[in-house]
Amino acid sequence: MLPESAVPLPVFPVPALGPALPEIVLAAGALVLVLVGAIRGERSTALVSAGAIGLMLVALALVFLAPAETQTTFFGAFVSDAFARFFKVLVLIGSIVALMMSHDHFRRLGIDRFEYPILIVLATIGMMVMVSAGDLIALYMGLELQSLAAYVIASIHRDDARSTEAGLKYFVLGALSSGLLLYGASLVYGFTGTVSFEGIQLALGTGGASTGAIFGLVFVAAGVAFKISAVPFHMWTPDVYEGAPTPVTAFFASAPKMAAMALAVRLFMDAFPTIVDEWRQIVIFISLASVILGSFAAIGQTNLKRLMAYSSIGNVGFALVGLAAGTEAGVQGVLIYMAIYLVLTLGGFACILGMRRGGVVLEDISDLAGVYKNHPGLAFCLAAVVLSLAGIPPLAGFFAKLYVFLAAVEAGLAILAVIAVVASVPGAYYYLRIVKVMYFDEPVAPYDPMPAPLGGVMVVSSVFNLIFWLVPAPLFAAALIAAQSLS
Repeated sequence: MLPESAVPLPVFPVPALGPALPEIVLAAGALVLVLVGAIRGERSTALVSAGAIGLMLVALALVFLAPAETQTTFFGAFVSDAFARFFKVLVLIGSIVALMMSHDHFRRLGIDRFEYPILIVLATIGMMVMVSAGDLIALYMGLELQSLAAYVIASIHRDDARSTEAGLKYFVLGALSSGLLLYGASLVYGFTGTVSFEGIQLALGTGGASTGAIFGLVFVAAGVAFKISAVPFHMWTPDVYEGAPTPVTAFFASAPKMAAMALAVRLFMDAFPTIVDEWRQIVIFISLASVILGSFAAIGQTNLKRLMAYSSIGNVGFALVGLAAGTEAGVQGVLIYMAIYLVLTLGGFACILGMRRGGVVLEDISDLAGVYKNHPGLAFCLAAVVLSLAGIPPLAGFFAKLYVFLAAVEAGLAILAVIAVVASVPGAYYYLRIVKVMYFDEPVAPYDPMPAPLGGVMVVSSVFNLIFWLVPAPLFAAALIAAQSLS
């Protein structure tokens, strides 16, 4: 028997780990890969890269095998639902493909380090936590885990001043945005009394939105806008995209973009659905500002990576048109848009990575002169990507824009949709200029042979882009189920 003076220790319930199994597998695998790299040194780079890809494939399989119903764990801080699974699939595909495309590039540059794939895995864990966040604390933890790994990845080429500068800029501005988001989250907690999305929704629905809660929402929106590189928090994007090694830029433009947009949608639709009119004004502003800046600022660019950065800003603006609708159809449109954008982005960067002549990496638009004569496959894939990003039917990018615009019109935001359509017209100029340079300028010397992974990504991207209009139903159905799972 216990003595009378003994006080029994409190018993805390053990959370079920099943919903977070993909993240747990990635975390455990990352620890193993760190040990392998530490023991074998730089000789382990190929092994660690293969292990990282294998880990993410296992996580992808676990996401597909997860139960269909919504599950929560860690006392509601982690949510596994159809919406989370949809974006986790996109995040994992983006990370896997980006890692596959990087090995040959880093090997040629002499910076093929085993730390890089491990950092990709750690960033992927953070992104998956972001996607499944059920409260503000989990959201911030996932965001910081992804960001801290991304800062290092941006400056992975330590002997290159541009890469070091990109990492430093990303870190300084990222720290500022994290501070804004954390301050906003503290205001929301202070004026609602809870950090859970469900609790915030209930507090704002019953007691109304106080001025303090609105201020908190504005700061949180500012932090999220930085992560998705939306205007006016886009300033880091062109410099980081240009300065980071091209495979790193491909990673930044794909997987983190998916996770950040998922975070924005879940935050606004799960935590603040009762005050749509308040946050819709913010989303409309950053949407239009992003579309307009993305369309005009890229016109004078000569570097392909900077051009893709401004294109990314514009495409985020188009996706936010669907979020501004604040409806189930709007969320479905955002999901469709981001899935198509992921495939186009990976295909476009596969083409850019294939631009190498005499061992020298090429990035300027002028380096594409007459490329169709020496590399017709690369020219065809890149032309299909840029025309799709411009919204030319019947390519996949046309349907991506169509569904977010339809959702906006159905929500009574016809003016927003019209302005976005008109503002996108100047953007077609710099996309068509790339096609003109490839097919009508005088050819120069051919590129070096293209690695097989890049060719495979180009083929898959081109096929998806061209035949999407024939079989759009699977993606539409998956996006609808994901949108319906949000409260």
